[in-house]
Amino acid sequence: MSDVREHFLDWLRDAHAMEEQAESMLKSMADRVEDYPELHQRVKLHIAETKSQQDKVESCIKRLDSSPSGFKDLAAKTTAKFQAMAGMMTEDEVVKGIMSAYVFECMEIASYKVLVSTAEILGEHEIKTTLEGVLAQEKEMAKWLYDHIPQTTRSYLQKEAD
Repeated sequence: MSDVREHFLDWLRDAHAMEEQAESMLKSMADRVEDYPELHQRVKLHIAETKSQQDKVESCIKRLDSSPSGFKDLAAKTTAKFQAMAGMMTEDEVVKGIMSAYVFECMEIASYKVLVSTAEILGEHEIKTTLEGVLAQEKEMAKWLYDHIPQTTRSYLQKEAD
């Protein structure tokens, strides 16, 4: 079971880094979608959720007598910065941004499903409950993005036509 625990801790560190990356990406996105008020507001809300998720994942890591990986966190933030720079070079950035955000949320959902399953295997019920809460928020954000892709696309195309 020690290998399972080691994998679990490593995956929690990955999740912490993933949330660091998400925060950077969302902040960059929020700065550039102000002309889309509903998307802008939802992204700002999810930034606050993401910061809370970082804290929750860190508390899970500490509960296992460990700490987040500074290297993984830095690598994730650096990746987010390059993604943001690449997005700025496209004229249809808002459309590509909402698509990328949706894909990222799906990755987060898959990651948290793995973590919840592993917490259950290890009998880490309190950690499992915490991670299920984060998972629910990620599912909610993914659904919101998915549901708003058509509206955002129409708005973008209308702005381009005007």
